[in-house]
Amino acid sequence: MVSVLPPLASIFVTTIASQFADNLIANGVETTTVRKICQTIAFLSPAACMTLSSLDLGLPPWEIVGILTGGLALSSFALSGLYCTHQDMSPEYASILLGITNTVGAVPGIIGVALTGSLLDSTHSWSLSLFAPSIFFYLTGTIVWLAFASSKPQSFSKMD
Repeated sequence: MVSVLPPLASIFVTTIASQFADNLIANGVETTTVRKICQTIAFLSPAACMTLSSLDLGLPPWEIVGILTGGLALSSFALSGLYCTHQDMSPEYASILLGITNTVGAVPGIIGVALTGSLLDSTHSWSLSLFAPSIFFYLTGTIVWLAFASSKPQSFSKMD
């Protein structure tokens, strides 16, 4: 029952994220800047919530569930970040670009399951085996995204 909370909260957050991004663009904020803001929220929110959940703050389990639900729901800002960037870059090839990024993004998910299991077996700690690597990759992803992401239109089909 608890596992349904993040997806339900994501529905609500998605409507906020899309309106937030559209409002920024309508007010003249550069598209790349909007995408970077939204994706940064999508990466840093779960990282912060996982960090809070990892600490022994003496919180009851339902509060930890609430914190994690909020963090995972805020990751829906990626729908106004990364997932719009493909369309911004090339409406003609957006589906191919999304396929490539999803494929590359799936590889860590596959490897991460085995890594998490191995770390859990050796540390017996969810904080060290699940949260620490996730937080690391969220932070690394934020740095890479901020340094290299662009929504600048590309002409992949142009012949030079």
